[in-house]
Amino acid sequence: MTSSRSSRRLDGGIAMDYMVVMGGGLLYAAALKYFVLPSSVILTGSEGIAAALSYYFDAYWLFIVLYSVFQAALLIFATLRMPPTFARRSLVTVVTVVVALMLLPDLRFAAPEPENERILLVLFGGLLAGTAKAIAFRRRGSTGDEDILGAYFAMKYLKPVGSIAVIAAVISTGFGMLMALLKHGELEPVVNTLMYTCIYIFASAETLNNLYHRFSLTAVDVITRRSMRVGQAIMSALPHRTFIVQEGRGGHSSQTFELVRTVVTKEELPSLLRAINRADPDSFHYHSELQGISRQYYIPPIGQALGPSSGRRPSVGAAPSGLEAADPTARSAVDPVACGPGETEPDVEPDRPRTEGGSDAANGSTPLDRPG
Repeated sequence: MTSSRSSRRLDGGIAMDYMVVMGGGLLYAAALKYFVLPSSVILTGSEGIAAALSYYFDAYWLFIVLYSVFQAALLIFATLRMPPTFARRSLVTVVTVVVALMLLPDLRFAAPEPENERILLVLFGGLLAGTAKAIAFRRRGSTGDEDILGAYFAMKYLKPVGSIAVIAAVISTGFGMLMALLKHGELEPVVNTLMYTCIYIFASAETLNNLYHRFSLTAVDVITRRSMRVGQAIMSALPHRTFIVQEGRGGHSSQTFELVRTVVTKEELPSLLRAINRADPDSFHYHSELQGISRQYYIPPIGQALGPSSGRRPSVGAAPSGLEAADPTARSAVDPVACGPGETEPDVEPDRPRTEGGSDAANGSTPLDRPG
């Protein structure tokens, strides 16, 4: 009965995920039809090429046809190179966008001329588009186009997805400016379109980066007297993460304590902090954003869930966080709870070097060093 109940919960969660990505696709279609395309800005990636050609020929249907063709090619790439869950949910989102673009009623919310309300259309369209992309990404899918390539290169180079979108915009913007110049024969409309396009790209990219944090990295330090318990909580909440433990001495009291250090994504941070607070409510922790990290650092693929169900175990001594390699004096802790029957340490990834981690010393009972 327990297995049946768990299966129903899993099926319900998957169904909810697909409903949410369909909602994201509907929101993205509304952003395109009512705000972005009427303002004649150039979209990023292959969408931008489709939009530029539709502007040139004044044919809305041409955008839908070209958009569908380009997305079909990119979805084939996602099927071959990305996790299956990501490819399937991206397919559902793209189909929702195409159907909505054809069926949504014709409405006009603002005048698109530069002297009227074009800036409002561009800004609001960028906010809606960025939100729709974040919704799809958070449910392990995408809205297609540069988001697929963005997800692929973000995993490869550990860059925020929105940053990849800005890079993808360069080619499409150049093509769109060329088509605008051929249509109008004047430079002024081209520069005007470029200005509004830049506003749209950065509005959508910043919205995406602020709502989707899988590729934003955070260093977390925990000052504690229960390092082993805190370490077990970290590896229980995030099995694909490890940590290092360093001994410290307070400047005021000269009492010893232990510093537990790890690196997680901003998306993983809330669950990590909850686990730490449950393990040691008296601990003192702080975290800060990282601007860069070694490419050996592991981030679960977008199509893979975070947390205990991710199924990945960190190697001992060669942590995904890279901290143990950076500090040879640091002691790595092994989570006995995460090991299977008869095992003494978590499974080791075959593509990572393996070294023996030292055992933790007994946790001290002295209080944390606090001034005053």
